[in-house]
Order: sequence, then C-alpha cells, then structure tokens
Amino acid sequence: MSSLWMLVATFLFALMSACVKLASGTFSTAEIVLSRGVIGMLMLYAAVLHQGGTFRTRLWREHLWRGVVGVLSLWLWFVAIARLPLATAVTLNYMSPIWIAVYLFCLGWWHEKNHVEWPLVAAILFSFIGVTLVLQPAFEAQQWAGGLMGLASGMISALAYLQVRKLGHLGEPEYRVVFYFSMTNVLAGLGGVVLEPTPLHVPDLHGGALLLGLGVSATLAQMAMTRAYRVGKTLVVANLQYSGIIFSSVLGALLWSDRFDWHVWLGIGIILASGVAATFYNTRSTSRGTVIEKTDPIASET
Repeated sequence: MSSLWMLVATFLFALMSACVKLASGTFSTAEIVLSRGVIGMLMLYAAVLHQGGTFRTRLWREHLWRGVVGVLSLWLWFVAIARLPLATAVTLNYMSPIWIAVYLFCLGWWHEKNHVEWPLVAAILFSFIGVTLVLQPAFEAQQWAGGLMGLASGMISALAYLQVRKLGHLGEPEYRVVFYFSMTNVLAGLGGVVLEPTPLHVPDLHGGALLLGLGVSATLAQMAMTRAYRVGKTLVVANLQYSGIIFSSVLGALLWSDRFDWHVWLGIGIILASGVAATFYNTRSTSRGTVIEKTDPIASET
C-alpha cells in the first residue's frame, strides 16, 4: 500500500498540468515558471526550517547544471501543454525513462562496442513507433512545434534525472535538490518576464487561484513522490508513475473535451509499455556496470 503514494503524486502532477494549460490562456510561460518556482521555494523553505534542515551546499556547479537542464525541460513542457491535448503533452514528457535507456545504451556501446542489449533496443524502437502514432494528429493540425517541444522536454528531462542521481550519490538530500531547482525556476522566470515585450499580467482571483494551484500541486506531488520511493518497492513505484497519463486523459476529456482516435490510444499504450520495459531495465543491474538500483524521487516533473 505504501507504493500508492505514487498515485497521489501522479494525480497531483496531472492537476498541475491542467492548471498550467488553463493558466496559459492568460499568463506567459515565463510567468507560469516564475510562479511555480516562488511557491515551491516558499513551501520547501517553511518545511525545511520546521524540520531543522539546512540549505548550505558545496555542490553549486552540480545544482546549477541540474537547474539549467531542469528548467529548460520544464519550460518546453509548459509550452507543449499549452499547444497540445493534455494527455499528449504528458505522454511525451513521460518518455524520460526511454531517453535514459538511450543514454545508457550509447554509454554501453561506447565502452563495449561488441555488446548490444537487444531487449532495450526493442523497447526504444517500439517507443518511437508510439510517438509517431501519438503525434500524427498534432502534425495534421499544424501543431508540430508543440509536439517537438514535448518530445524535447522528455529528452532533456532525462539529463536532469541523471544529474539528480549524481547529486544523490554525492550525499545531497532531496529537499535541497528541489529547493535549488525551484530557485532556478524563479531566476529563469524573472529573466523571461524582463525580456518579454508584453507587460507583466496582474492576476485576478481566478488567475491567482490557477497559479497557486499549479505551484502547490507540483510541490505536494514531489513530496508524495519522495515518500513513495522511500517506503515503497522501487520497481512498482516507478511503473505506477505512468498512471499520470490516465489522469491527464480524464482531465483533458472533462475540461477540454479531448477525444483521440484509436491510433493515438495505441501509440500511448506502446509508449507506456516501452516505458515500463525501460524502467525495468533502468532499475536492474546490467553486465555493463551501469547500475541504477533506485529511481530518484524528483525526476518525473522535469
């Protein structure tokens, strides 16, 4: 039952995505990223002070790189959410385990040129067949830019994931990683707001509720995800993250009347199955020595 915390996390992330899509009709991406960062920083700051933690770190370069790739992935994802059906944007972002498998495959090939993990190759190839099916309506509707941004967000998210692992191996606690990532969101959002030609939007009651909702839901989702990985079975928890696609599909249907043809659902199913296979690969030891014994609890959003 402890692994069910992941269901709470994925529902909250789906709720955050819905808030982002609703807010994008009024606010720019920079304003949304800024709000996400400010609310996350305040919530984490209060929680850490209450628990007696510290934000001091000697790993500024590692946090900087994690922040840069993380905020770039998040920015692209938010743009994709605004332009694509909700379930499509979420599915593309959830491809990060596939991209991690691609990176690990390339590393394995580089170090052992005669060794090929054929099950991994099959999972990767099938996932891109799924991408073709999922993105077909987007390309037909001239939404190809949003589709490419969603695909890129998942690719860059995998780099953020690997950097989170590195910080964890160096002894950095999760709350500190999330706090400095939120700080990067604030800085990037402020930079985007300053550079935008349009003036800053002052939120009304409805807009303020959306910004507050996306910030709170995202931060609570990361906390729930952290708890899930701490107390649940790693492989079960890692695969439960794909329930976020289901939650997003339901929200998209309820809020925007999103409807998909059979080939889109088939593509989502193929990506989900390939992601599960890649997650299994990423959480077991391999003969190459690239071992990922635990999936880190902060990787899903970015």
